[in-house]
Amino acid sequence: MPTATSSDPAGTILLIGASRGLGHAVAAEFLKKGWKVVGTVRPGGTRTKLHDLADEFEGRVEIETLDICAPDQVATLRHRLSGRVFDMLFVNAGVTNNPHETIADVATDEFVRVMVTNSLSPMRVIESLQDLLTPSGLLGVMSSGQGSVSNNETGLREVYRGSKAALNMFMRSFAARHAATSRAMVLMAPGWVRTDMGGPDGRLSIEESVPNLVNVLLLKQGKPGLEYLDYLGHTVPW
Repeated sequence: MPTATSSDPAGTILLIGASRGLGHAVAAEFLKKGWKVVGTVRPGGTRTKLHDLADEFEGRVEIETLDICAPDQVATLRHRLSGRVFDMLFVNAGVTNNPHETIADVATDEFVRVMVTNSLSPMRVIESLQDLLTPSGLLGVMSSGQGSVSNNETGLREVYRGSKAALNMFMRSFAARHAATSRAMVLMAPGWVRTDMGGPDGRLSIEESVPNLVNVLLLKQGKPGLEYLDYLGHTVPW
């Protein structure tokens, strides 16, 4: 099990998609480790679990509103955060569809919804916000083990798998364009976790996945280059 190399407060994370599920758990774990969190929630004004964390960790949580599929909102967030500097940017966003729906069955609108949310929009956020990171900061994205082409031996979740494989490819292209950067970059596979999106049959609880995942992120700090890692720090084959 990975452990962080230092318990000292390390700085501030900009966490995209922190209102519930894995995103909320990641925010809570960083707060426990002494970090400050600037987290985003979707528009609508509904109170979320991130608001509860803001009450619990007074003065250490800032809440921003963002629909990552709305480019104008991404641009507005970038403007609001102008002049800020973050030690980590982590994009946690994703939707799924009927896992039994094949590429032959899926409606075009549904295909577009999943691909835009899971691959295009996270990359637009990264392109827009990455310059808010410190020169030695970490840029992370929540991917999935189901984005591995090599490991796909069972099928199922075809559209979701394709969207995460596309995300992985786009991140590799981003990393190639920024090959000289001193920043660390990572695609994280959290495992099949029991969340609203993962469903009740997931192999892992949030408590089994997220603390380890956060330790992997902390250990990746200061190590330039892109890696595709699972929640235990193991390399996932592309």
